Amino acid sequence: MSVAELLKKRISVRAFSDKPVIAQQVLDLLETARWSPSGGNLQPWKVIVVSGAEKLAVERLAMETLARNPRGEAGDYPIYPEGLAEPYRTRRYRVGEDLYALMGIPREDKAARLRAVARNYQFFGAPVGLFFVIDRAMGHGQWAHLGMFMQSLALAAEEQGLSTCMQEAWAMVRQSLHRHFGLPEQELVYCGMALGHADASAVVNNLRSERAPVEEFAVLKGFD
Repeated sequence: MSVAELLKKRISVRAFSDKPVIAQQVLDLLETARWSPSGGNLQPWKVIVVSGAEKLAVERLAMETLARNPRGEAGDYPIYPEGLAEPYRTRRYRVGEDLYALMGIPREDKAARLRAVARNYQFFGAPVGLFFVIDRAMGHGQWAHLGMFMQSLALAAEEQGLSTCMQEAWAMVRQSLHRHFGLPEQELVYCGMALGHADASAVVNNLRSERAPVEEFAVLKGFD
């Protein structure tokens, strides 16, 4: 499968089967993703992979933390900026509404929407979860490089018949995860990723979010 095909095929999977993913599969993906580019070859990423009892422990940690503090622990690194402007606000709203519509959850059913959100903290049933860690001293460029590493990992997974969901929702329990993993002060958990085999029967996995056309975001200059 070509890179173009992988990019178009990859989606954020929100329902996984119980088919296991073994450690060697994860190591093979990381072996591929480690060749991602980074400015100055800093390679500003660390990865914590959880499965089995450890995955259950972080899932339980997240639910207990949010039960005590529903507003979460996003702190100085919020998932979205305040006062999100257009067209970004509409894009975010639309993908959320499309997702809930697929799941058959109306806007007024707040309890069902909360249960759907809570699935984030169960990795949507995936057998493996990954957490991406970066040094607090790193700047915006290095955060971008971490994103490229994550994209490489997701595409490598797709090539191997696996699916992923990049999960910034885990930022809501960032401080608790930091303590749980015993990370040094200078390190920060950026986000998580669910990894496994997509549940082909789950309607939620039919969501393919829209993308802006090229002419909306690109300007070509100097061409004949």
